[in-house]
Amino acid sequence: MGSQEVLGQAARLASSGLLLQVLFRLITFVLNAFILRFLSKEIVGIVNVRLTLLYSTTVFLAREAFRRACLSGGAQRDWIQTFNLLWLTVPLGVFWSLFLGWIWLQLLEVPDPDVVPHYGTGVVAFGLSAVVELLGEPFWVLAQAHMFIRLKVVAESLSVILRSALIALLVLWSPHLGLYIFSLAQLFYTAVLVLCYVFYFAKLLSSPELIKQQNLPISRITDLLPSVTGSRAFVNWEEAKLTWSFFKQSFLKQILTEGERYVMTFFNILNFGDQGIYDVVNNLGSLVARLIFQPIEESFYLFFAKVLERKKDATLQKQEDIAVAAAVLESLLKLALLTGLTITVFGFAYSQLALDIYGGAMLSSGSGPVLLRSYCLYVLLLAINGVTECFTFAAMSKEEVDRYNFMMLALSSSFLVLSYLLTRWCGSVGFIWANCFNMGIRITQSLCFIHRYCQGSPHRPLAGLCLSPVLLGVFALTGGITGISEVFLCCEQGWPARLAHIAVGALCLGVSLGTAFFTETKLINFLRTQLGVSRLADKMT
Repeated sequence: MGSQEVLGQAARLASSGLLLQVLFRLITFVLNAFILRFLSKEIVGIVNVRLTLLYSTTVFLAREAFRRACLSGGAQRDWIQTFNLLWLTVPLGVFWSLFLGWIWLQLLEVPDPDVVPHYGTGVVAFGLSAVVELLGEPFWVLAQAHMFIRLKVVAESLSVILRSALIALLVLWSPHLGLYIFSLAQLFYTAVLVLCYVFYFAKLLSSPELIKQQNLPISRITDLLPSVTGSRAFVNWEEAKLTWSFFKQSFLKQILTEGERYVMTFFNILNFGDQGIYDVVNNLGSLVARLIFQPIEESFYLFFAKVLERKKDATLQKQEDIAVAAAVLESLLKLALLTGLTITVFGFAYSQLALDIYGGAMLSSGSGPVLLRSYCLYVLLLAINGVTECFTFAAMSKEEVDRYNFMMLALSSSFLVLSYLLTRWCGSVGFIWANCFNMGIRITQSLCFIHRYCQGSPHRPLAGLCLSPVLLGVFALTGGITGISEVFLCCEQGWPARLAHIAVGALCLGVSLGTAFFTETKLINFLRTQLGVSRLADKMT
């Protein structure tokens, strides 16, 4: 498969995933806004911070390294060995869930049972749900490796919507059940997620024509189960070694990704109510990152991993492949910068209004607006980092990954210390500033790698980080106008003034996007080309 075909598949996956995620996330957004009005801050803090951290840590440590290693291989591989390696995530997940569950129950502060009942049941249920989700890893990797359109998005979004709907019904009918509600919903979520993959492949593998058409390496669903043969090793040891390298990195990356929750959980610098407010704002602020940046990062990591050969810099790659990869990276950087800057500029003037609509006075008063405004700046850094790291991790050799691990170790330590100090000094917003600092360091490391990687070639993908001076001027003017509009029209003047404030923002957004359309022609041509490829592929399938 040529680089252009792989690029077309990646673009198709990203665009399809983006549209579906927007639709499903909007439904989930409405359900969560409804649920939020029936819960106390303490319940939100325990579920969204303490228990979710247990679940996410178990899943991340058990599978992240396996995913990256198994998606880095080419099409010519022994898939039986790959599946065998992936099944090791299940016993690893059992170990992590038992070990972390003991810490959560025995070493951490236990909430008041009168305020947050059934905490122990929640710990057990969330740990068990992580193990259930790991049962679907071979299905997930096979689907990602063959770029199955919409499967991942539909499976994850459907399970999230059904979980939110179940919580909404139980909260409305039996609010006294406390954490029983969220425990049942979490187990339901992971069961639905895994079953979506199982049913999809069961149906797909029942048709020999579809197996041949999709070029699948298996013919029946039992081929996904662990298999032992005397003629070959149980696992591919090169994949296993790469998994170990990624595991050391993933352990550190998890600290960076969830660092603020670890600090809140282990150091008790915020009470459960403040943790709940911070997490709701954090989830609302990261909504765009999950909707837009994550599908793009995952899809184009697959593209770069398939097109680029590890252990070779740009001068040693196939020139056609590296030319396409560099052009794609430049356009993705431009898109990430433009999107992140738009969110930052408009987020400052519309954070309070968004929080008031979403959660009422509980969110829009106090520290909520300051948190969301700060998070808008963090989203800009998230956008750039997602693109740079998806290229960097796809192009790095095993030795370079190991060296990167040492940098991540120092960064993890500094992040924890900085989070603790900044939070003591300026409250929960200190978590966001610590994240901004660490994200800036990670971006710098990735940019240095990309610069060295392309140094001997004529390609300069980092030019994507330069925007037109005219467009930058429009953004600056837009920020001033919307800021003045917020002072006079939002948010204590009633709905007519709020609607006027929204109208001002819509007008400024239209002017900004129009300016981008006429000044960033290279990016527009890239988007038109890839959307055209995606639509053509949709018609052909």
